[in-house]
Amino acid sequence: MTAPDARTGTQGTPALTERQEARRRRILHASAQLAARGGFDAVQMREVAESSQVALGTLYRYFPSKVHLLVATMQDQLQHMHTTVRKRPPSSDSPAERVADTLMRAFRALQREPHLADAMVRALTFADRSVSPEVDQVSRQTTAIILDAMGLDDPSPEQLSAVRVIEHTWHSALITWLSGRASIAQVKIDIETVCRLIDLVEEDRSAP
Repeated sequence: MTAPDARTGTQGTPALTERQEARRRRILHASAQLAARGGFDAVQMREVAESSQVALGTLYRYFPSKVHLLVATMQDQLQHMHTTVRKRPPSSDSPAERVADTLMRAFRALQREPHLADAMVRALTFADRSVSPEVDQVSRQTTAIILDAMGLDDPSPEQLSAVRVIEHTWHSALITWLSGRASIAQVKIDIETVCRLIDLVEEDRSAP
């Protein structure tokens, strides 16, 4: 499964040049650093601009608001996680177990930066229709991670439906953990439970 390329434009927008992509990477790095130190409120657009050495007006051309920026930051973080998982893929023979292992590894990576995780999830919660392209990128990146763990390049509609349910559960588990309403152990149980949908879909496909 090919992960989304950050240089590719969304909804018909042109791809970024190498210089523009380097600038965008500095902006996302500055956003992640500020969020990791102080959460959502610590990400101020003027500070992001100063830290990434871009003009404030330029920053707003890339990201019209803090919510746009933090949702894009989440997609970027997930892309890094995807790259890391590909270097050390899960070894289980079961697709369901590989997906559960992969998502828990991604969860633990976010757990190590709770302020950053909280900032990104809050941005997703606040996102309106204007942020749809960035939210869609987060969804596509999460889908790519799950399909990669399943070992699928051409999923069926039923498999994609299962992936969407797994993705929703993972994001919901992240929210409940950040709000203190779920322990890591409970998150693990929920992720492993929902990943069993993969086995159920496979059983339905193989049934006569």
